[in-house]
Amino acid sequence: MLGFLHPLKNRLLSALPSEDKALLVPYLTPMELDKGRLLYDPGDAIDQVYFPNDGVISLMTLMESGAAIESATIGREGALGLMAAVAPRQSLSRAIVQAPGSALRIAAGPLHEVWTRSAALRDLVDRHNEALFGHAIQSVACNALHAVEARFCRWLLSCHDRIASNTVSLTQEFLADMLGVQRTTVTAVAGSLQTKGLIRYRRGVVDILDRNGIEAMTCECYGAVRRSYERLLPDPFGDEEEALGLRLRG
Repeated sequence: MLGFLHPLKNRLLSALPSEDKALLVPYLTPMELDKGRLLYDPGDAIDQVYFPNDGVISLMTLMESGAAIESATIGREGALGLMAAVAPRQSLSRAIVQAPGSALRIAAGPLHEVWTRSAALRDLVDRHNEALFGHAIQSVACNALHAVEARFCRWLLSCHDRIASNTVSLTQEFLADMLGVQRTTVTAVAGSLQTKGLIRYRRGVVDILDRNGIEAMTCECYGAVRRSYERLLPDPFGDEEEALGLRLRG
């Protein structure tokens, strides 16, 4: 159980009025989001809902062949499994922790009970689901129409928005799954960005050196998704990292 002095870094929870947060607090449990942790597979009942404080959760669309590609990311701006607040749901995708962090977890049953009593929570759930749906459909278009280098830059920026660091720890295999490409393609694209001085790429780690340069090389989809979140959700990414000097802007 959490006390009211426990910091709520998750943007959705922070946006709730105090009286609505008070309804949720007795049911929230802190947990670690370990890198690579599987939270849901397609068809799993969504019995737990996760509100990340930091870190990144990837939603992966799986094919019968075993191929996979990322359709959306969730961080401190949102929640995983939030539709279960409305009614029982099954997961449509694989949810796996891409970048480690922490979260607050709540069982779907108590969350639904609070949802029935809180107009503010119902509004946030609706707006979050609209933002996540927009994110997913933009990813479909991006994966079909844009070059791998631009998509890689979009992915780096999306991850960077959700973590308090310029270093992203990821394996080649994980990056290939995110982008739906071969590992050799990941190596070539990362090498190209490193040559341009935008990143430093070493085994399992990407250091972001020039965010402005990466923004210049990404496709329109990064901005479209970010604007959608900023329109629909309260201060989804915030500016604490900039204030602390943790962002490198070239």
